[in-house]
Amino acid sequence: MITGLLAKIFGTSNEREIEKIKPLIAAVNNFEPTFKELLDSDLVIKTNEFRQRISLGESLDNLIPEAFALVKEASGRAINQRHYDVQLIGGVVLHSGKIAEMKTGEGKTLTATLALYLNALAGKGAHLVTVNDYLARRDAEWMGKIYTMLGLSISCLQNSMSDEQRRLAYNSDILYATNNELGFDYLRDNMKFRLQDYVQRDLNFAIVDEVDSILIDEARTPLIISGSTEQSSDLYLQVNKVVARLHAVNDYEVHEKDRVVLLTEAGVDRVEEMLYVKNLYAVENLTLLHHVNQSLRAHALFKRDVDYVVRDQEVLIVDEFTGRILQGRRYSDGLHQALEAKEGVSIEQESQTLASITLQNFFRMYDTLAGMTGTALTEAEEFYSIYKLPVVSIPTNRPMIRDDKPDLIFLSNKGKYKAIVEDIQNRNKKGQPVLIGTIAVETSERLSSVLHEHRIEHDVLNAKNHAREAEIIEHAGKAGKVTIATNMAGRGTDIRLTKESVAAGGLYILGTERHESRRIDNQLRGRSGRQGDPGESRFYISLEDDLIRIFSGDTLKKRMEWFGMKEDEVIESPQVSRIIEKSQEKVEKQNAEMRKSVLEYDDVLNQQRMVIYQYRKDALEGDESIYGLMRDFITDLVGMLIKNSITDRFNNEAEEKALNELCSIVNCSRQEIDTVIKRPTHEELFTSNCINFFLERYALLRTKNNNDMVRSAERWLFLNTIDLAWKQHMLNLDHLKDGIGLRGWGRKNPLIEYKRESFDMFQDMMLMIKQQVVYNMFHLEITQFNESEIEARRIQELKHIQTNSIENDQIGGTLQKDQPKLGRNDLCYCGSNTKFKKCHGVAR
Repeated sequence: MITGLLAKIFGTSNEREIEKIKPLIAAVNNFEPTFKELLDSDLVIKTNEFRQRISLGESLDNLIPEAFALVKEASGRAINQRHYDVQLIGGVVLHSGKIAEMKTGEGKTLTATLALYLNALAGKGAHLVTVNDYLARRDAEWMGKIYTMLGLSISCLQNSMSDEQRRLAYNSDILYATNNELGFDYLRDNMKFRLQDYVQRDLNFAIVDEVDSILIDEARTPLIISGSTEQSSDLYLQVNKVVARLHAVNDYEVHEKDRVVLLTEAGVDRVEEMLYVKNLYAVENLTLLHHVNQSLRAHALFKRDVDYVVRDQEVLIVDEFTGRILQGRRYSDGLHQALEAKEGVSIEQESQTLASITLQNFFRMYDTLAGMTGTALTEAEEFYSIYKLPVVSIPTNRPMIRDDKPDLIFLSNKGKYKAIVEDIQNRNKKGQPVLIGTIAVETSERLSSVLHEHRIEHDVLNAKNHAREAEIIEHAGKAGKVTIATNMAGRGTDIRLTKESVAAGGLYILGTERHESRRIDNQLRGRSGRQGDPGESRFYISLEDDLIRIFSGDTLKKRMEWFGMKEDEVIESPQVSRIIEKSQEKVEKQNAEMRKSVLEYDDVLNQQRMVIYQYRKDALEGDESIYGLMRDFITDLVGMLIKNSITDRFNNEAEEKALNELCSIVNCSRQEIDTVIKRPTHEELFTSNCINFFLERYALLRTKNNNDMVRSAERWLFLNTIDLAWKQHMLNLDHLKDGIGLRGWGRKNPLIEYKRESFDMFQDMMLMIKQQVVYNMFHLEITQFNESEIEARRIQELKHIQTNSIENDQIGGTLQKDQPKLGRNDLCYCGSNTKFKKCHGVAR
């Protein structure tokens, strides 16, 4: 109450932020009369003037009024749209590295041009990140007219581009691209063999469109580059036949709330009997157990036409947030193969991770990151804690007059559908368009069947007929039109009303149930009431809806029946609405914890990844890398031998081991090395002498052979050793992560244990890389070295890599009763025209 009172007196923090920006907007508008007098050619001259001032040390902040006014003028001339004041406010927020929350229809695409132009003036590039290639291409073509008039270069990154085309795109002043293309280019660059082959430059400034979708919903989806393995799919078919014969309750228990399946003791016995094994949990049966677990999850937790659809003999995942088909994506860790076995379609091969990064860690590499969306405030805390991105809610250009009505509560789905039909018929009579929102393909088809029974004409937009999306959305705002849609219609679509529809009350949003995320509900509502249009929204809730059933069980329904509520009765209950909201909050917190866990584990890998990638760059940049590596290796080797000696200090034992190791590496006799390295009395001098001996021997090797050929051999040897070691290291970390949750049973923190063991593994790997490179350089037959042959082979290998992304389901799993819950990775993304295989190894 006190907080509300203070807000009325002093204004909210958001209102105070807007007030701070308003003087800048006034300054922008003051330049408008001056810039209107300029010729088109003068706009380019102004851009060059701004660049000159920046090169002389003037800050970008100081240029905001002039730069924004120039963009506003160019926009009016190029596309006949001039920025509203609220869009100018949004531009300032974006330039400041914050999230601008702007309602549907408020012109986020045009708003972004202000900050993109200003930040591109420094010559370091500015990126606009979108969710798909179509939007990137559409917005780049549309807004590109403004940038071209201002003298800036504009490009759009598309999946089909070659490396040369990508390099040119990244060198443009402004680039429109998807999050996946940007992330995969970063990973691919760090697998290349020449610096000149890199396509990306330093990551300077980015605006993420639909920022909640990319940085929140997609945050459980690490980007993965993988290669194929030779594992057979026969075991999936064999296990599927066994699991299909199991019975719920007797053989396994399903916990929908936690997305967990538990094998009962009887279930374990039946599986062991049918698979002819004595102990399913024996070490030698871990792979078999893993297949049983994933097959059981496929049968018990994943529903056809809800979680996935089957089309053209292929299992296709449906995005729970948008209702769209996730083209090319596959569940990881064998789950997708289990679904393919369940549905009787061909089973794709598995694969192994070669490189990976989470979207959180990728986007945190930008010097300045900003975002925009219509729904961000519900996740404001997470945006700030992970990305240091404050959320600022931008006022609408015209007052919002949509009428958001209270939820209608029904006892059963039957009563709910009956009331929905009556409501639609009444809206039809007065010519009001209706958009019916559902959360699953299955629900949209069931409701469509009900409307057909009552002869109500309608269109259905879901993952099965997404090809008609543009056509359906184009007509959805016409008078009397009824459209059933999954969450596909909730984001990135603009339903325009006819005059007749406006007169009939605007677009009516009818939600058939609540989504687990409040943001998705808000996005659905946001389709109505754009730019001051009239509109109305209401959600129809049944006490049989999954969200209520899972989190409240039958208790709420039985209580309402006890109070005398009948199937055909309807109530408006703030109490039930609060229960629903609490359930949504629980799911949101659960998902936030999952994203936090993914990031915490990837932070460990990210530190190691940065070291390895810099190591590769050092190898590509010049001669001195091999000399530095030799120095590091000798220092590490001597230090390790001393640490492992009996007395844990420099002594004859450590010295003898070091000299013998050096002889083996340099391929020389002890007599030869003893004549050069005198026996010092302390570690530092001994190490220094060993380093000098190595460098002299290597200089001699270069003198005896073609120096250029030796340098080429160094580079390839270095890169090959690093890449192979890193590939194996990631596989080892996958295995470590698979079983690290069990440490909790020993009252140890799994994350701390993971950090400690992964660090030890990384140190071992780095020492091994140095040792192998140094050893191989002294034993290499330079005359037999063929650089072109090696390069051709590696290029061919890169052609067969796959770009994937994996969604981590930390609360999912299939376990024997009373076993700890181990999180497993669920979703993978394969790039264009490639099939996903396996991302993670099985714990050994």
